[in-house]
Amino acid sequence: MDPRVVPVERRVIACTMTFPEDAARALAEGVAPHALALPAARSAENLVAVGRDPVVAGAEVVFGQPHPDDVCAAPRLRWVHLSTAGYARYDVPAVRAALAARGAVLTTSSGVYADPCAEHALAFLLAASRRLPECLENQLGPRAWPDVPVRSRSALLRGRRVLLLGFGAIGRRLAALLAPFEVELCLLRARPRGDEPGRVVAAEALGDAFAWADHVVSSLPEAESTRRLVSRELLARMRPDAWFFNVGRGATVDQEALLEALEARRLAGAYLDVTDPEPLPPDHPLWRAPGCTITPHAAGGRREEPAALVEHFLANLRRFERGEALVDRVI
Repeated sequence: MDPRVVPVERRVIACTMTFPEDAARALAEGVAPHALALPAARSAENLVAVGRDPVVAGAEVVFGQPHPDDVCAAPRLRWVHLSTAGYARYDVPAVRAALAARGAVLTTSSGVYADPCAEHALAFLLAASRRLPECLENQLGPRAWPDVPVRSRSALLRGRRVLLLGFGAIGRRLAALLAPFEVELCLLRARPRGDEPGRVVAAEALGDAFAWADHVVSSLPEAESTRRLVSRELLARMRPDAWFFNVGRGATVDQEALLEALEARRLAGAYLDVTDPEPLPPDHPLWRAPGCTITPHAAGGRREEPAALVEHFLANLRRFERGEALVDRVI
């Protein structure tokens, strides 16, 4: 053996996800020389926490959505890599304490979802500006030719004022996509770094920012500090011609206040990829609210999602083996 090559310590890696054949094969081959353990409790849905399983409790690395109680109980656990961008169910004192006691870390797959979520948000912004939903409604309904009203209500995205709530992976990618439109950006960021492509606003100054914006776009994760952050008071500061968009988490919005604002037509409309609860019941009034367009938590999706999740995990696994900083670490 080359004396410069440091042997990799063989570890037990549990995966609570089920993947299509190609992605499953890539995972099995990519974790070598580690042992891949597949619990009985697994799911193809990465937004669903699986039940408890002794395989997870005995692992050193877990990939997927393990039960939080297993994370707390696993005595050898060193690292949990989630298959989602959100991590609210793990952002609780018991899990944080258990990870800290073992010197373990928790990472997410935020980087996997940055491009699709940002493109989804951009599609929302363009659809609102160009009045696409009302044209589709006309096509599915009377099939009239409302060219004059549609043209008169249409707007350019170029040069508009855009408030980004959250400047993580999704917010950064969306800002890059918006650059050719020469929009004026204002950003809410928990820890400003000085490299932001627009004015940074503190949470206590959001009222003025909401009043300033033509478009308010949220990619906020759910956390204690963000739940219902988009409050009745902030929504009341929005102009009647302004739009609200959410590709983050539904719990970050006072949904009843948003519904009231839409029904009273106190803002132009809302585009929501996330709601509270999910799935949104078919009889929920938000489905019928004026100017409200809803997609079923699909912003992060793409055909290559399973392969991208596996690739992201394996890249982080190589960093873990070399003792390097892990990407998308949150705890």
